[in-house]
Amino acid sequence: MRHSIGAVLLLLTLAGCNREDAPAEKLKDAAENLVDQVDGSTTAQLPDGLYAPRNECTTIAGAEAFRKKLASVVKARDVDGLAALAATDIKLDFGGGSGVAELRKRLADTDWTLWDELDTLLNLGCAANDQGGITLPWYFDQKIDKIDPMMGMIVMGQNVPLRDGPGQNSTAVRMLSWDGVELAAGLQPGKPYQNVKLADGSLGYVETGKLRSLIAYRLTATSRDGKWSIISLVAGD
Repeated sequence: MRHSIGAVLLLLTLAGCNREDAPAEKLKDAAENLVDQVDGSTTAQLPDGLYAPRNECTTIAGAEAFRKKLASVVKARDVDGLAALAATDIKLDFGGGSGVAELRKRLADTDWTLWDELDTLLNLGCAANDQGGITLPWYFDQKIDKIDPMMGMIVMGQNVPLRDGPGQNSTAVRMLSWDGVELAAGLQPGKPYQNVKLADGSLGYVETGKLRSLIAYRLTATSRDGKWSIISLVAGD
């Protein structure tokens, strides 16, 4: 798919809505609760759901060690450390933004919220991609049927209510667990709930803070001449 200004505006609007209403922190907290299961450091059962985080880094030589180094650097907010993990030509957007110097600028600019984005990505699993590298989040490299990627969302979490109206007092008609859904009426900025359509055509409302765009930030990395590097950190399409 080609880059779309509308898609980027959708991402930025949703992100802004989440920060304003504070569900982004809830999303981050929920994601952090998964980290031990996803990185394999405990024997706890992985979360249920078709697109729940999975860790395929362990299937590729060097990838898991790289991911753990990345996690350490992000936790420490280590700009030099992250720059060292990035390819010199790292892609940062679809409008020509690239390179380590630009990455440093964006890390220092709080408007980009890149550290927060990286925190979230590290808790959303790791996919082995078709290029022999890895992609975070895991769900980005999965085939998600019957969902328009531009309007598509992942329901973040298990047993998230799909309600028949836009409020907590509305009836929960079913529970969703890491499902793919589509915004039925476009994004409603500032609203606590979004009207969504499921792959089977069912309609309902899901809490805004439980939704993440299919084309939100993702990171890809690969091994070049034996050295693992981040080759892209982009949002949009």
